[in-house]
Amino acid sequence: MASNQNIPKPVKFAFGGISGMGATVVVQPLDLLKNRMQLSGEGGAARAHRTVFHAGLSVLKSEGVSGLYKGLSAGLARQILYTTTRVGVYTTLFEKFSGPDGKPPGFFTKAGCALTAGAIGSFVGTPAEISLIRMTADGGLPPEKRRNYKSVFNAISRISKEEGVLTLWRGCGPTVGRAMVVNIAQLVTYSSAKEQLLATGYFKDNVLCHFASSMISGLVTTIASMPVDICKTRIQNMKVVNGVPEYKGAVDVFLKTVRNEGLFSLWKGFTPYYARLGPHTVIMFLLLEKLNKTYVNVFVK
Repeated sequence: MASNQNIPKPVKFAFGGISGMGATVVVQPLDLLKNRMQLSGEGGAARAHRTVFHAGLSVLKSEGVSGLYKGLSAGLARQILYTTTRVGVYTTLFEKFSGPDGKPPGFFTKAGCALTAGAIGSFVGTPAEISLIRMTADGGLPPEKRRNYKSVFNAISRISKEEGVLTLWRGCGPTVGRAMVVNIAQLVTYSSAKEQLLATGYFKDNVLCHFASSMISGLVTTIASMPVDICKTRIQNMKVVNGVPEYKGAVDVFLKTVRNEGLFSLWKGFTPYYARLGPHTVIMFLLLEKLNKTYVNVFVK
């Protein structure tokens, strides 16, 4: 069978974005609930959500089923920008540092490729990220404080006009930091979990093993990345009143959150974040493998 190396780089980029978009359609409600929970407890939030079930019932009651998919256009745009770039950059770097005989690069080289790809991808995707945060947060605010963006295009256009183009990259530092933490945590824990599960003799290298490995990896990644994620979320959602922003930066968010809401508030939205991360990874890679295999079978064989 022909190798995936026979697939042109532009096609690999496109497949990365398409697979990420497919996974996003499935997990978008969890992303919305995670953002609502992370923002609950702030001064502008209409209500504090005690659990993911409380947040979900609140959304269904006040906004209906469609409310769970608010910000979907921004979520899809984020995948087009972030995942396409991340997969493309990682694939390019991976092939560049592979040996002449096709031998893959060593662990630390792969980790460096993952960190670089995550950082570049998150920078490119930040405008869609900030649109997603604001659109999913809107329904949790009092009516007079809502931004009421109609789509990701409307959000980006209004943010540029009303707050300046650079606002589209507000929170870029924490966004890049989170992406680097997520990429390195996933890389280390996924491969380790998969090796351990296969060593038990109860698992084979199949979808079940990939799913279990992804969920274990997702747990570790969630614990490690959530404090950075909540800082990013609050910075990107904040408003500037009379020229004074709510937060001075990520450190200010961290300190105020811990002081006003307690240390464990840094892991608000843990359940939907974790429930989103594992399945999103599984669905994305299953779709990516299927697209690659279909392309090879149709155009290369």
